[in-house]
Amino acid sequence: MGDLNRNILYLIWKDPRSRSNYIIGKLAREKTYTFEYCGEYEKALELGWKLLDAFPDIKKYESDTLFAAFSARLPDPKRRGIEEILKKYDLTEYDGYELLKRSTGKLPIDTYEFIDPILQEEKTVVREFYIVGIRHQAKCKGDNCDRLPDVKVHDELILCREPENEYDEYAVKILSCDGEVLGYVPRYYSEGVFDRLTKGSSYSCEVVEVSDVKNCECCVKVVLRIPKDATRY
Repeated sequence: MGDLNRNILYLIWKDPRSRSNYIIGKLAREKTYTFEYCGEYEKALELGWKLLDAFPDIKKYESDTLFAAFSARLPDPKRRGIEEILKKYDLTEYDGYELLKRSTGKLPIDTYEFIDPILQEEKTVVREFYIVGIRHQAKCKGDNCDRLPDVKVHDELILCREPENEYDEYAVKILSCDGEVLGYVPRYYSEGVFDRLTKGSSYSCEVVEVSDVKNCECCVKVVLRIPKDATRY
């Protein structure tokens, strides 16, 4: 994604109680693969998170292949129908690292996912993500979909900086075309988006998925393009 030839992914942990996301590690691919704890892992430890079993020490780990703990989050390259999965993520061949980047590696059994960070030097940004806080704004508690805002796939949404936000000085609100507050850009993307909005960059924020499955964690996914005509891969 974006326009840089760089290979860095952040590992995100979601606190199951507060539902807040924390950057707890960095996976990189150069000549070898490396993983190390970084970002907000100390804060996560204070909140009850524990170091990953596969990486029990605070140090940099190195491997010639993608770490098994992470490749296990991906579909088997020999499974039936793998071609359709690769096509979904615009891949012509199986590349575990790229698949992890594009799929996030999120599993239904835990609270982790990988994200492709927005780096300061990126000229173009294309990211897909779920709107954060939409259940809180709608007061649906995840089980009353009738309270969710009336948004549809292909709707264009509005971004608005919220520097007075007490939880994130780089908070970016997401609004419907009618001005209804839907939620926020995820905190791990907010600074990069806030900075570009401050500089007057053009953008498009389009709804690509709306789910009405009860007890969901996330229900409205968008694709953000900065500038608005940026291409995906």
